Amino acid sequence: TCLTICPEGRLWAAKQPTELVAANMVPFQSTVMAASSDKHVLVPIGTGTEEMEAVITIDVLRRAGAKVTVASVENSLEVACSRGVKIVADALIEDVSAQSFDMIACPGGMPGAERLRDSAVLESLLRAQMSSGKPTAAICATPVVFLQAKGLLEGRKATAHPAFSDKLQDQSMVPERVVVDGNLTTSRGPGTAFEFALALVKQLYGEEKAAQVAGPMVMYPHKL
Repeated sequence: TCLTICPEGRLWAAKQPTELVAANMVPFQSTVMAASSDKHVLVPIGTGTEEMEAVITIDVLRRAGAKVTVASVENSLEVACSRGVKIVADALIEDVSAQSFDMIACPGGMPGAERLRDSAVLESLLRAQMSSGKPTAAICATPVVFLQAKGLLEGRKATAHPAFSDKLQDQSMVPERVVVDGNLTTSRGPGTAFEFALALVKQLYGEEKAAQVAGPMVMYPHKL
């Protein structure tokens, strides 16, 4: 099955990427979605990306009204994720290299985190993003495999998936499900993806908007 996450917040499903038939469309629109947005978020994906982390982050941000661009670091728009789900990206990472974003949010998964790490274009975008103080986020293996490996976690508190978190240089916040250190947000895995995504909504739009998005999703009680 191939999933295409369309800009208007719908998920299209088809057996082949060319069979994006309306009859198989599953709407993900929410009443809390803004009519327009001035927030532009980049979510990069690659072979082996953790699909739950990617789709939950994309969907929750779109429910908040963000314009989310899904960019493939591979040579094709279609990306096979860690459990075999295929996502069709909006663009190749090279196509958005000249754009600026209000936030860059990187999913994890293996070897997805390595594929993100090995993209020179994405690394350049992330370095510029962090240098300018704009929000950056990573979940699962990516804080260690990508950010720390590239020297982008120097002096920062973070968490990561339990299989990788013991490699973090700063262990003080590892047990936390979501860690926000200034404009850097990190989280642990698929089970923390909703909290991670809502933390990003809060960072972009404030706590009230995060609560508005969480409500219709029937999220279990947690501190935003």
